[in-house]
Amino acid sequence: MDIQTIKERILAVQSKREYLLGLLEQPNLGTLRVDVNQALEELDELIDEFQRTIPIE
Repeated sequence: MDIQTIKERILAVQSKREYLLGLLEQPNLGTLRVDVNQALEELDELIDEFQRTIPIE
């Protein structure tokens, strides 16, 4: 897999972050809220680590 493909996939994952944020606004999420928060935290960490390693222009 080349760098351009990896960058495109990271950008696609970043765009899906908004969906997770939207889930947090749902009043009937219940205990899944914890999982969504965890997913957001891990996603943010992975994106930050990737951008430190290979900056997306």
